Amino acid sequence: MKQFRQTFRAMAAENEIQLAATDMDGARRAAEAAIADVRRIEAKYSRYRDDSVTTRINLAAGDAPVPVDAETAALLRYADQCHTLSGGLFDITSGVLRRVWDFKREPPTVPTAAELAAAVAHIGWADVEWSAKSVRLPRAGMEIDFGGIGKEYAADRVATILLERGLRHGLVNLGGDIRAIGPQADGTPWRVGIRHPRRDNAAVAGFDLAAGALATSGDYERYFDIGGRRYCHIMNPRTGMPVAHWQSISVVSPLCVVAGSCATIAMLLESGAEAFLDAQGVQWLGVAADGSVRGPAIPD
Repeated sequence: MKQFRQTFRAMAAENEIQLAATDMDGARRAAEAAIADVRRIEAKYSRYRDDSVTTRINLAAGDAPVPVDAETAALLRYADQCHTLSGGLFDITSGVLRRVWDFKREPPTVPTAAELAAAVAHIGWADVEWSAKSVRLPRAGMEIDFGGIGKEYAADRVATILLERGLRHGLVNLGGDIRAIGPQADGTPWRVGIRHPRRDNAAVAGFDLAAGALATSGDYERYFDIGGRRYCHIMNPRTGMPVAHWQSISVVSPLCVVAGSCATIAMLLESGAEAFLDAQGVQWLGVAADGSVRGPAIPD
């Protein structure tokens, strides 16, 4: 078998598909089809595009229901399941908090209590009216954001497309969200490193992955530090404040969307993360706020 590797940029990230196959032209066509679908998903659900489903739903907040197709309804259904599983902490309407948290501002500033309260008033997945055919945000100013599940969903779609085209040895990396469609050509698993949340170009651990997915949620993507405290983009929708109990949590699961949502829910649950992850029956590794490494997946 020959090795094929394709890098591409999408969803504000550098991405890569690695494949082993006897038919390089077929592998290339499969990768191109998979990449096209990633870009389709990005265009369809990006909150930055005027013509996206997300923008159409958000612009209609407080007005009439917006029709949705089966794919969007499935994502809404999964978001609803995550909301229930997390006790309401995983909330795809909480993206409005970015209005008061600006991680690019210099100097950085923590929002006032009044600003946080005003933003939190626009959060509430439980109030959203949705079905298999439509969705309605009941209050003007509300928004939904598929960012918490969109990239992981795209990684799973890439795996599906590659498998449907007969590929059986490959690794998909969408900005750190990993999905394996089978081992390397010689049967050995892929070695996947978990980024150290405090050290550049360093790994805190590594996983052997022959199939399934690995995703990490952490406080190092968008953040600022003030007075010795880190304020990150993962926020409690009830308080509007960033989480602080973990530096990062990584989860291994058959599907990337499940690994990613479990990791994010665990970050949001803070002290309840370990009990939650153990109850889900997933492999996981967490780096606590004090830098200690925890979880059943700690390497020997």
